[in-house]
Amino acid sequence: MPGPTAAAVQPKVDFGEPTTPYAAYAGIDTLHSLLQPRSKEPAENSFIVATQVMELLFGLLRHEWTAAQQAMRVDDLPAATAALRRGLGVQDVLVSSWDLLATMTPVEFSAFRPYLGEASGFQSYTYLHLEFLLGNKSERLLKLYAGSPRIHAELSETLNSPSLYDDAEGVLRRAGAEDWVSVYSDPAHRELALLGELLLDVAERVTRWRQRHLIAVKRAMGAKPGTGGSSGISWLSKAAEQDVFPEIWAARNVL
Repeated sequence: MPGPTAAAVQPKVDFGEPTTPYAAYAGIDTLHSLLQPRSKEPAENSFIVATQVMELLFGLLRHEWTAAQQAMRVDDLPAATAALRRGLGVQDVLVSSWDLLATMTPVEFSAFRPYLGEASGFQSYTYLHLEFLLGNKSERLLKLYAGSPRIHAELSETLNSPSLYDDAEGVLRRAGAEDWVSVYSDPAHRELALLGELLLDVAERVTRWRQRHLIAVKRAMGAKPGTGGSSGISWLSKAAEQDVFPEIWAARNVL
């Protein structure tokens, strides 16, 4: 005859608080309150959620790339590669985030586009931090945040600081390597070669994100001018064709 079984443990349901610890820890109530569509078009909800999710992921990616930079500056390659690998996971989710908008039709987008006014993704200061970290720097864009001293100061610091690639080059110089060709050619620089491959993983995912952005916009609005004064798909096409970390790509032509 089987012995008595332990009673199933039931989760706690009474915390004596107006909200659960889960909701309090993650700010769930605040998070859901931020979804406020301005039109009656159902697809606008997907557009807002996709935008907000990407903004959160931009911030997380900035955190990881900055951690990688700090580690490279003290030649801590294990910590640098760990941060870059965590960032790759963030980038993969960023690329997949476009699935939320991939099937939006021109009619759906046009139904709520007037409510955007001059709002445009290129105004995202979180994303601009990432572009500056990649070495794609433009002081002119700081004018967007002239009225926001904190954001302007943070962006100025990123603009005037070494890029992710600059810090990787610093690691190479201190290790006695001339360039990426010598890194890949010398077995003694195996750890640096792995760093180069991780940076190309980063670069490839940046390009994928830009390509998905281009296709999503092309599908939703064609070649019409973008909001906020951008040129739309022509500007996005140029960005998608731009190599990230071109020096590491160029090494492939010699090896």
